[in-house]
Amino acid sequence: MFETLRDWMGSGRAGAAQRWLVLDCESSGLDPERDRLLSIAAVALHVEGAALRLVPADSFEAVLQQPASPHAPDKTNILIHGIGVGAQEGGVAPAQALQDFSTFAAGAPLIGYHVSFDRRLIERTERGLGLRTPPRRWLDLAELAPVLKRDVPGKALDDWLQAFGIQCLVRHQAASDALATAELLQCLWPLARRRPEEAPDFRALLTLAEARRWLGA
Repeated sequence: MFETLRDWMGSGRAGAAQRWLVLDCESSGLDPERDRLLSIAAVALHVEGAALRLVPADSFEAVLQQPASPHAPDKTNILIHGIGVGAQEGGVAPAQALQDFSTFAAGAPLIGYHVSFDRRLIERTERGLGLRTPPRRWLDLAELAPVLKRDVPGKALDDWLQAFGIQCLVRHQAASDALATAELLQCLWPLARRRPEEAPDFRALLTLAEARRWLGA
C-alpha cells in the first residue's frame, strides 16, 4: 500500500497500472442545474495486469461549506443524505474542496452510477466559482452494467447491489455509495475481459457502454 498518490505515481508502477476513480456526490436536491453540491467522495481502483484492485487508502471525501440560511432546513433532504446543517456550515470552502478533488483525481478517469448527474453538478459548481474545469473522462456504470450482464431486472443502483450481494453501509452517503459502486465494477470486471489474462482499458469500457444504445438495454 502506498502512502500517497505521489508515492504510487513515482514507484515505477504508474506505467504498468491504470488508476481509475469511482465517485459519488450528494446534493440539496435532484436538479443538477439548480441544486447545490453538498459533498463529493471518491475511491480508487488500480488496474494491475488483469486484476482490478480496490484501494480504500487512495480515497477522497469532502463536505462543501454551505452558507447559513434564514429559512428552515429541508429536513426530508437531510434525512436522505445525512449531512446536517452544522456539518454543511462547517464544511470545506467549496472552491478549496473542488481544487483538492482535482488535485486528488490527477487526471484519472471518473466512474459513477448515473454519473451524468454528478458530472453536471460538479462542473456547474466549478463554473459558478470561476474555477477552470480540467479535461476529464467519464464512464457511467448504469450504461456499462446492462451490456455486461443483461439478466438483472431494474435500473437503480440498489438493483445491481442486490444482484451481486453487495452491502452498502449507508445508502445516499457519498463515500459509502462510491465504495459500493466500486465493488459493483469489480463484480462486473470478469465479464468485461475478453481473455482472463487481459484487462480492458478505459476506452474499451466506454465502447462497451456506448453499445447499450444499440442493444436497447
